[in-house]
Amino acid sequence: MYRIGELADLCEVKADTLRFYEKHGLLAPSSRTESGYRVYTEADAARLRFILRAKAVGFTLNEISELLSIELDKSNRVCADVKGMVDIKLAQVQAKIAELNHFQTSLQSLSDACCGGPRSAEHCSILEALESSTERVRVEHHSHDGNQHEKHQHKAHQNESHQHTHDKTIHDESGN
Repeated sequence: MYRIGELADLCEVKADTLRFYEKHGLLAPSSRTESGYRVYTEADAARLRFILRAKAVGFTLNEISELLSIELDKSNRVCADVKGMVDIKLAQVQAKIAELNHFQTSLQSLSDACCGGPRSAEHCSILEALESSTERVRVEHHSHDGNQHEKHQHKAHQNESHQHTHDKTIHDESGN
């Protein structure tokens, strides 16, 4: 039997985390003392570990609740139910990775187009690319070492709906 602080310490979380999970219906103490303190059992500790592991791999509280309901009714459920949930989560993670890769490519291209020198940002290629309302924008990569200008063509990112594809990334004509 554990009190809230003991179970929190055992699972390396804060007592507030247990209260939060209780509030959201994921974890409830098995009983309370006469003075109202929560009392948890080994089964509650196992449930908390399940919740924490599911959270650690990216499941939302609603998804964890569904997993817990499947876990409690294992004999009447099939593995396909659980696999389906995992496959959906995996597809979401893969889409997020693709989006982050797009952001990385776009940001790297913007960074590569600018010398980052100490002079005025009046002709900053990054600002010009971000201000452009056209699909193709011609920006000057300026050097602060004098009046030398390198010209680059960049594709401007316009898709506000986050449907990112490689052909809409900001990169120069050489493909870098």
